[in-house]
Amino acid sequence: MSIKTYNAIGLMSGSSLDGLDIAYCKFHLENENISAWELLKAETIPFSEMWQSRLAHLPTQGALIYAKTHAYFGHYMGELVIDFMSRNNVIPDFIASHGHTIFHHPDKRMTAQIGDGGALAAVTGLTVISDFRTQDIAIGGEGTPLAPVADKYLFEGYDFYLNIGGIANVSCNVNGKMIAFDIGGANQVFNGLAVLMNQEYDDDGKIAANGEVVNTLLQEVNSIDYFSQNYPKSLDNQWVVQNLLKKYREFPESVENRMRTAVEQLAEQTVSSVLHIVENEGLTNKKYRMLATGGGVFNSFLMQRMEELFKEKVDLEIVIPEKKIIGFKEAILMALLGVLRMENIPNCLASVTGARRDTIGGAIYAPVP
Repeated sequence: MSIKTYNAIGLMSGSSLDGLDIAYCKFHLENENISAWELLKAETIPFSEMWQSRLAHLPTQGALIYAKTHAYFGHYMGELVIDFMSRNNVIPDFIASHGHTIFHHPDKRMTAQIGDGGALAAVTGLTVISDFRTQDIAIGGEGTPLAPVADKYLFEGYDFYLNIGGIANVSCNVNGKMIAFDIGGANQVFNGLAVLMNQEYDDDGKIAANGEVVNTLLQEVNSIDYFSQNYPKSLDNQWVVQNLLKKYREFPESVENRMRTAVEQLAEQTVSSVLHIVENEGLTNKKYRMLATGGGVFNSFLMQRMEELFKEKVDLEIVIPEKKIIGFKEAILMALLGVLRMENIPNCLASVTGARRDTIGGAIYAPVP
């Protein structure tokens, strides 16, 4: 029996721009299966205003600015990781970094996450694994979501998995086959509306709770082609900004009513997505369980609306795990993807992305001597 142990740091920079998620994890591997794992240390390091602005505006900048930011962000993440390791007295076997997505256009066979892995390796003196999506896209896949890999290996026992980050996505385990897709814009939209009231985010959903659904706006958003497309499918951050956030920000209604409508739209689409999977995959359970993670889970009004809408359609229990799993599941995922890459085990699933086959994603940068 082959038994290995890895200590790994996973890095995630999400579309909500709240900061760099760092998760230090231990994984026990037996014959290509994760037999046990533990989240040992985790922290979100907020981005400075300069970095928030630079990441937000980079999609519209020129090629030179993009290339420089790619390199600088790699160095910056390296400095944050060194500080994290020093304060927590940890040294991992490797770092697995998602980077920050700037472009995602699988229909054009490309995706781009900045944060130079070579720079990250040079600054930290550690092996770095990055660039997890490109090979899948090169053979016809969406390159995302990656979360079902964690659902498969680390969070067994649920029928569905919901992640509510800047973009919300849903996964499902269909008799051992993982399927998943992006549902729609989530915290990107909510945060973008909260700014209009001089708030960083809608704390506990209080803004939305004080509003009313604007049916014309709800129907307008729901009529966007993406929501009627079959899976596999995925969303680009800029698509969310241009097609969802822009529509919500420009609609002539109070911020409270627009926020309430955005919450209702995501709740409706989440329920619709789950029901679509049930019908499409021929699922016949009398009751389902769904694990919910991501920052959006802390929006209690959103979760309340989802539970109410699910009750009308299907017997489904939403399970919310401990706080550190909610907040750091994606960074944990990155560490796991790194373990699988080191072991040459597929870490991007064709059943999820629509690619021609499973792939082993991730470029490995050896430490600088």
